[in-house]
Amino acid sequence: MEISIAQVAEILQGTVEGNGEAKVNRLEKIEEATEGSIAFLANPKYTNYIYDTQASGVIVSKEFTPEKEIKSTLIRVEDPYSSFAKLLEAYQQMTAIKKVGTEQPSFQSESATVGEEVYLGAFSYLGENVSIGDRTKIYPNAVIGDNVTIGNDTVIYPGVKIYANCKVGNNCVLHAGVVVGSDGFGFAPQEDGTYKTIPQTGNVIIEDHVDIGANTTIDCATMGSTIIRSGVKLDNLVQIAHNVEVGKNTVIASQAGLSGSAKIGENCQIGGQAGITGHLQMANKTIIGPQAGVPKTIKEEGKVWFGSPIQEHKEFLRTSIILRNLPQLMERVKQLEKKL
Repeated sequence: MEISIAQVAEILQGTVEGNGEAKVNRLEKIEEATEGSIAFLANPKYTNYIYDTQASGVIVSKEFTPEKEIKSTLIRVEDPYSSFAKLLEAYQQMTAIKKVGTEQPSFQSESATVGEEVYLGAFSYLGENVSIGDRTKIYPNAVIGDNVTIGNDTVIYPGVKIYANCKVGNNCVLHAGVVVGSDGFGFAPQEDGTYKTIPQTGNVIIEDHVDIGANTTIDCATMGSTIIRSGVKLDNLVQIAHNVEVGKNTVIASQAGLSGSAKIGENCQIGGQAGITGHLQMANKTIIGPQAGVPKTIKEEGKVWFGSPIQEHKEFLRTSIILRNLPQLMERVKQLEKKL
């Protein structure tokens, strides 16, 4: 699909500097872009590429000041990164294949209700009393358990499994292999050394505008609900345990794990492979670094934590410097001991 740079600027509410009538038909990285493409410059590390790029148009900040001539037409916006994301979304919508209808073979229980313009892929399964909203897409081999509710404009990709009684909101995306509502890890130790399974009778509630990456698992609550609040973004291979609550607009990177009954605040960031101990609370706007171990409640908002167990960022940096210098310090101690 081909549009003019001026049309792109209109979508982004930006201003054109150069030839707004030039046509573009694809999106490319600035260091690899060719004629007919749109690129963006958000990271200063890539500034040198803008002088040599072959892109027909480049999205830049309103504050960007070139040091030499640029061949490409510029689209000036407030935030290039967010604007490029918005453009990608618009491009995806314009080029997406509009899937509607029910493919066969598939199963839909008589008590299930399906909204308008819904897509049900081959071998999909809708259990008893399932409710599917308008324009929602359920791809092949997805399993939607009994009494599940899914809102409008949500996408359920192939192989997703949503257990009974769970709820998924509007405008959500669940990528391939996601499991929602599987049993929480609850076992009671017995006197003879065995473990007795504790029935997990709750569900999972996923609010609106939530994105869940491939093969992520969200366990149902022992009682009540495991809750993923509006705007949460989960990467691939994230584990959310029973009775966890993840606050609005929190992002969690791949292979992180949240133990049972942890309560994560709003607008938090949790790095890859971080581990969160159960039953603790994390204040709003907390940032947890990759591979961090969180064994305690974090009460103050907006702090950055690294390490295992966690330390405040500045303390972590000081400790890291000391650890790097530890071999030399040990050698100096040995030399001093010899002199003594």
